[in-house]
Amino acid sequence: MLKIGIIGVGHLGKFHLNNWLEIEDVTVVGFCDTDETNAKAVIEKYKIERFNTFEQLLDNCDAVDIVAPTTQHYELCALALRKGKHVFVEKPLTNTMDEAKSLLKLAVESNLKFQVGHIERFNPAFVALKNYTLDPMFIEVHRLSQFNPRGTDVSVILDLMIHDIDIILQLVKSNVSYISANGVSVLSDTPDIANVRIEFDNGCVANLTSSRISMKKMRKMRLFQKDAYIGIDFLEKKTEIISQNATTDKNVFTFDIDTGKGKKTVAIANPIVADTNAMKEELTAFKNAILNHTETAVTVVDGFRAMEVAHQILAKINTPIN
Repeated sequence: MLKIGIIGVGHLGKFHLNNWLEIEDVTVVGFCDTDETNAKAVIEKYKIERFNTFEQLLDNCDAVDIVAPTTQHYELCALALRKGKHVFVEKPLTNTMDEAKSLLKLAVESNLKFQVGHIERFNPAFVALKNYTLDPMFIEVHRLSQFNPRGTDVSVILDLMIHDIDIILQLVKSNVSYISANGVSVLSDTPDIANVRIEFDNGCVANLTSSRISMKKMRKMRLFQKDAYIGIDFLEKKTEIISQNATTDKNVFTFDIDTGKGKKTVAIANPIVADTNAMKEELTAFKNAILNHTETAVTVVDGFRAMEVAHQILAKINTPIN
């Protein structure tokens, strides 16, 4: 039985807690939260123990789930690792790149399990493509949300766009060669809307737009590769594949088009998207990595790479063009 401790039971932390309570082979030993209102509500509803200090919680658990503000990630993760505890931490990995570099070194040397909460890896619309060969050469992303003061401790890059940066870095097996970016602070002190172009050594180009001041929500990614287009709707949990690949699958709609150089068959497929809970899936994956002694689904290196690109983007936005 894996003993889990939770750091932070605010809005997002309560979602984590609810999911941990449903996962097999796990015992939630307690939590730590400096907010008296949050702590009282959790004690009354869940009847679980509140520890006065992070150190006391660490002494009573095997692994910790850190859902604290980003500015506290480094200190909390470092202390947990030094005490020999496995770590799950919400994205982004840390607040600064210096912290990220130090934590990366510490996590790798610790030989403990470390997972970063890039939840879109577990979105069923993305998971539905796991058996499909993805080799995009052009990517277009729109991630839009309505304004919520709760997320403004970091920029829209680290708040929203980092989800898509992580997915893109997993898909494109090539190094970043150039980044251009523009962003505007509208309602907070950091960029609230941004448009970014990432170019890779293999020729792939990704255009990303993220906004947290939109009237409507949107979380869409479109991939274009040789002979195929793939659309992923992370919000509506839908996936579409349009390709020239021949198929005998009766569930795939096909039709012929005249290209001017002859006819080609186009196939439209909608892969089955499972009705799964992405947060429960990512927390379960973390548990399984610990119990089965396997690599975590989103490693500390993955979290570092996403942060590295995100901070390169922020540097471009904050550097005036002469």
